[in-house]
Amino acid sequence: MRTRSLGTSLIAVLALVTSACSSGASPSTSPSSAATSAAATTAAASTAPATSPPASSALKIGVVTDVGTVDDKNFNQYSFEGAQRGATDIGAAAPKVVVPADASQYGPDINNFVSQGFNIIVTVGFNLTTDTIKAAKANPNVWFIGVDQAPLCITPTGDPDTAATPKCAGDPATLLPKFIAIKYQEDQAGYLAGIVAAGITKTNKVGAIGGINLVPAVVRYIQGYVLGAKSVKPTIEVDTAYVTTSDFTKAFNDPATGKTYASQFIAQKGVDVLFQVAGKTGNGILQAACAANIAGIGVDVDQWISLNAASDKTYGCIVTSAEKHLSDSVDTAIKGIADGTAKGGNVVYDASKSGIGVAPYTSSISVPQATQDAVNAALAAMKAGTLTTCPSNCGQP
Repeated sequence: MRTRSLGTSLIAVLALVTSACSSGASPSTSPSSAATSAAATTAAASTAPATSPPASSALKIGVVTDVGTVDDKNFNQYSFEGAQRGATDIGAAAPKVVVPADASQYGPDINNFVSQGFNIIVTVGFNLTTDTIKAAKANPNVWFIGVDQAPLCITPTGDPDTAATPKCAGDPATLLPKFIAIKYQEDQAGYLAGIVAAGITKTNKVGAIGGINLVPAVVRYIQGYVLGAKSVKPTIEVDTAYVTTSDFTKAFNDPATGKTYASQFIAQKGVDVLFQVAGKTGNGILQAACAANIAGIGVDVDQWISLNAASDKTYGCIVTSAEKHLSDSVDTAIKGIADGTAKGGNVVYDASKSGIGVAPYTSSISVPQATQDAVNAALAAMKAGTLTTCPSNCGQP
């Protein structure tokens, strides 16, 4: 049985402001990429219907994920499913997706969609920001949706500001009017997860493991988690760590490394609740938590559902997940482009827009009512803008 009060059920009815563009065709697999047909790899988890209706929109949608797989049961997959849903909602052809072989292929894979006439290109992840900015400037008639890419830091000429001390002096909405850059307030979701962790710990020791501290979203989740836990129990011990300082594959696409790292972390720190912020690597972190008979907290999506934890007991210790509503925001952006209401620029999804939340509690452990009350109170304060959920160096290690 899974429970959650209305206070934590942040069903995203997201008011996204976006910007649109023109181009269209369907790229075949490029030599540099592991291109994937969406329907085959994610049909089981997709919210799109099994049989798509006849296309009534001429818009063509392409998706470039981060490295890894499109069926990672997390960030890549749920962002792609948002594109699938958006295509269905506007009556467009099913989106095409490309998974870059490595970071050097971000730009070529984006440009491959441009050259084949795609109207909307969704790029998934912080690491694709620079290449998406370049493509948006070079192709002002194409719409770009950048997931986890706001706030955009550009020069007054609309180029990526890559200076050692960037000034970010350019206005994205003016200079890149068809680039919708999406940011989620991960610290708010992490804060709620921290409240839950503090409410269920028996040892007064909880932990969080991120993939890498070079991604602001990962750092924000963990910073919020620490503050949330301490808001409930000021003396609680919150141990945090990162799987790697440089290797993005190990950080986000290596469950075996995640499991080994987390097993050592649990043994050394003695935590009885562990929050993972490491994508597919985090699946291994959750496996380690369950093997150690402690509570696990998932990230980005409801991992009890995405990992089929009700049947797969290697994930049976998941209590909840800190969510950002990836599919909803991508779907909303695509619909805005199709109906002409989209505007470019930075778009932030937070508690006030139902952009973040915690997933329903599972039966793996009992969550006290006092903890639920604290979550509800925190949510109300977040929506009112009266709760600080991130330190002054928010998103920075």
